[in-house]
Amino acid sequence: MKKIAIFASGSGTNAENIIRYFANHPSDAVELVLTNKNDAYVIQRAKKLGVKSIIFDRDDLYNTDNVLSVLQENNIYFVVLAGFLWLLPEKIITKYRNKIVNIHPALLPKYGGKGMYGDNVHKTVIKNKENESGITIHFVNNEYDSGKIIFQTKCSISPEDSYIHLAQKIHKLEYHYYPLCIEKILSEI
Repeated sequence: MKKIAIFASGSGTNAENIIRYFANHPSDAVELVLTNKNDAYVIQRAKKLGVKSIIFDRDDLYNTDNVLSVLQENNIYFVVLAGFLWLLPEKIITKYRNKIVNIHPALLPKYGGKGMYGDNVHKTVIKNKENESGITIHFVNNEYDSGKIIFQTKCSISPEDSYIHLAQKIHKLEYHYYPLCIEKILSEI
């Protein structure tokens, strides 16, 4: 069984979707949800689905081996970022080289980097009058949104779309493709 850990900072809709997708999977399972916010709703979602949550702070992540130790103690094989807003430290990236993925709500390399997450991305895309956007699934390295791209898919943007409409289109793509991509990567490593 390849055990998955999900890092999330917010409400956890993608995390919940991934947990549900792998709930009865024959070879992969979500073992753990880690969050840097003690009031993140992802904790409630994980609890409802029977997945253990760990809350950590900046010091735990960057100045100790606490987070890495939790991953190792739980025999985590693969790490998924789902709305997690901090860079992972080099020690975790090194231990899980090519086994950490992230999803970005735009077509990288456009609209990526620090501060480009969630509605910030969608508002900027709409403001710039783009006619398409999409999602990018990529491996994680030590820079925001710059790891090797694994998968991208697009959606069109009509002139009357608001950033809220765009966010809804992007969420549909995320919910459909992210678990499939994770499953495919796990089957190949």
